[in-house]
Amino acid sequence: MTRLLLAATAALLLAQPANAHVTLEKPEAVAGQSYKAVFRLGHGCEGGSPTTSFSVDIPDAIALVRPMPKAGWQLKVETAPYAKPITAHGKDVTSGVKKITWSGGRVLDGEYDEFIFVGQLRDDAAGALAFPVVQKCSKGEWRWVDVAQPGQPAKNPAPVLKVTAQQKQSALRIEHVWSRATPVSANVGAGYLRITNTGPTPDRLLSGKSDMANRIEVHEMAMDGSIMTMRQLADGLTVQPGQSVELKPGGFHLMLMGLKDPLKEGTSFSATLKFEKAGDVPVTFTVVGMGAPAPSGAAPEMMDHSHHH
Repeated sequence: MTRLLLAATAALLLAQPANAHVTLEKPEAVAGQSYKAVFRLGHGCEGGSPTTSFSVDIPDAIALVRPMPKAGWQLKVETAPYAKPITAHGKDVTSGVKKITWSGGRVLDGEYDEFIFVGQLRDDAAGALAFPVVQKCSKGEWRWVDVAQPGQPAKNPAPVLKVTAQQKQSALRIEHVWSRATPVSANVGAGYLRITNTGPTPDRLLSGKSDMANRIEVHEMAMDGSIMTMRQLADGLTVQPGQSVELKPGGFHLMLMGLKDPLKEGTSFSATLKFEKAGDVPVTFTVVGMGAPAPSGAAPEMMDHSHHH
């Protein structure tokens, strides 16, 4: 039994270098943010040979790379032009570090060590980023450069960073989104809401779209002398920084042109508002009864214009 245990232990120890691999301490990150890459190394090469060199190739999706020196190791960087510039401190940077090599040190097979750099993930970085690594030893080397394919695991896997897309933070706050029920024969409806711009620059509401209508236009009702008129705002409705704009009966509002079905009290429908800077913003309209007052929290109306239906 003792001999069997010793043999099994020896076989396991011999198999470890082939099964072990270089890993990233933090295997996930968000696009557009800075990232500290910590490569963890915990073994040597075949036969327990100590590691004497460690090199990493930098993918295009990460830029502005700065490696951390290691005591007792020589540091070498190779630079190349970027596929596209990246802005740093108000200036376009067109080239940077594409490969890092630490050499001349010594990591014994039974020891653990780390190799580190910091960089900036590009805004459009997403998916799996592979960092090919070559680990050279006093005898032999490991090339951790393979990338797994569906149904085919990597033999010598490169360290992989999973990058999730950056969540776009809109400076616009959309509140109190509502509409009124329409007669069965109506081919137009109206939508109301409040827009608050919390950002530093103006934005404009241009239009909208919904499965409930052929198109959504931005309109304004205003007095022309003693006559109430309505017109489309062809250039959209501007919302200044730090201000709110109310879309309400008798003032600015949305017109749902070419209704495909009548709007029914107690239902809701989805739409997408198109802004000049914020882009597409999804909203949900709550439908109240014909002639019903604005829901709680919405702006009081100036004048009912249900005759437009």
